[in-house]
Amino acid sequence: MSENLIDADIRIAQTLPSSYYNDPSTFRRVLSSFTGWQFAAHTSELESHNVIPLDHIELLTKESLIISRSETTQCMSNVCTHRGMRLVDKKCNEKMIRCSYHGRSFDLEGKFCHMPEFEDAIDFPSDADNLQNTPIKEWLGMYFTAQKVSVDFPWEMLENRLGFLNPETFTHDPSRDRDFSIEANWMLYVDNYLEGFHIPYVHPELNQALDYSNYTTEIFPGGVLQIGKAEGNDVKFEYPSGHQDENENIAAYYLWLFPNMMFNFYPWGLSVNIVIPVSTTQCRVLYRGYVYDKDIADKGAGSQLDLVEEQDQSIIESVQRSIQSSAYDRGRYSPTMERGVHHFHQIITQF
Repeated sequence: MSENLIDADIRIAQTLPSSYYNDPSTFRRVLSSFTGWQFAAHTSELESHNVIPLDHIELLTKESLIISRSETTQCMSNVCTHRGMRLVDKKCNEKMIRCSYHGRSFDLEGKFCHMPEFEDAIDFPSDADNLQNTPIKEWLGMYFTAQKVSVDFPWEMLENRLGFLNPETFTHDPSRDRDFSIEANWMLYVDNYLEGFHIPYVHPELNQALDYSNYTTEIFPGGVLQIGKAEGNDVKFEYPSGHQDENENIAAYYLWLFPNMMFNFYPWGLSVNIVIPVSTTQCRVLYRGYVYDKDIADKGAGSQLDLVEEQDQSIIESVQRSIQSSAYDRGRYSPTMERGVHHFHQIITQF
């Protein structure tokens, strides 16, 4: 397959072939896209625990990593440089990292500190005994890490749009965390997220909170921003003077960053969705909740996330069953409502 598989003109383009969702070899090739920027943690999580294993990234890339905070914040390998033991299994507060196998220790920046019974070793320790660091980026209080940046994002442009929310002041709310197992290909979950076309048909409650006729989709390199306008006098964002959206009644920003990250901004705070491929017919979706104003969490577009998720999963699992039919291969895009899906398919075919 090539990037030319999806025509750049959405008016004539066809969607991904069903083989993209059903073929195991295609599934494995597409996984190469997950080595780029991945959400690691929110700054508030590092206030309660200064060392956090990034289990979700290990599921995505097979690399065991931790994020730690001392005088600085860094991301590094979670594998001991002595015999390959996993170092940290759960969130913790520590002054150093010590291997439970043979006692090798490291400081919170990954530098080798001590190893018993190595007094006679020659040319020891060396740089190879330190934990390997991986790139880390902080954006609006959220940390990202990458093994190989294949797709980058216009961070500054997004910050200009969303920075007024001050997400760095949000607080992690574990009661909002979820871990869903879904009987569907991960790309079907992303396809569904990237269009508001289905809202009136699948989400009647959400449709009452959003002005569907004014739902908009904006695309940019590596991502999509969907904007849901509030219906009537429902809860909406308050803007500083001069913001490009200050005259709009916006109830939600739905930000997707390639390939699997979703940042749902509501007046009450932020819900992060991380999609994890499992097989051609299975995926997991991790929810993480970060709250700004809990008093309005039961109002507006972001008030019924569990119900909306349940409705989405039902639809996606149904599509998964039917997309294996010999009667279906490719469809067409709605030029007005499926620009986000079209953009995703153009990017994914590059892998």
